[in-house]
Amino acid sequence: MLKPSDKWTWYYDDSEGHLMLDLGNEMIFKTNLSRKLIVDCAIGINEFSVDDASAYQVYKEQISYLGLSEPRQAELALYCVAAKRFHKPVQPKSWFFDSVSDGSYPPEEGDLVRLSNSTNEGHFIVLEVGESASLCASVGLEEFGLNGSKYLQFGQAIKVMHDRLTVINHQFAAQPIAMVS
Repeated sequence: MLKPSDKWTWYYDDSEGHLMLDLGNEMIFKTNLSRKLIVDCAIGINEFSVDDASAYQVYKEQISYLGLSEPRQAELALYCVAAKRFHKPVQPKSWFFDSVSDGSYPPEEGDLVRLSNSTNEGHFIVLEVGESASLCASVGLEEFGLNGSKYLQFGQAIKVMHDRLTVINHQFAAQPIAMVS
């Protein structure tokens, strides 16, 4: 299992065209964030911070309920941390999703949510909560079709208005059952 370390460092790699995370011991993690998606401060060298480690734990805990393999859980958690810290501010792209009646209250960071449209339904994790919209990342291994030509890949982030989100933590969390006689 991958454990966060204060020796990890974020950096942008021109040859790869993506934000990277040096995990030490000659292990490098390539994020799904290209140059056009990251804030300018991501271009230098950035330490893996205490906030990054805390976010990693929050995401990892929720992701553990999804039934993904351990390596996929770590990959998704690192995608989430990278997006939370370095993704450029974006406008919501809610038009790709159906409105829901029970999605009017803001979710919390780390919540698992469902988003749907006319062609499919998918599960996402909330990375950053705003006043009326949240940055979410796709947790499905299959690509999520936004329309006939645009797709979200595993771990890819999108900002969505809260009236499109349905919190579904209860569908994944194991509920203890008390036997009463």
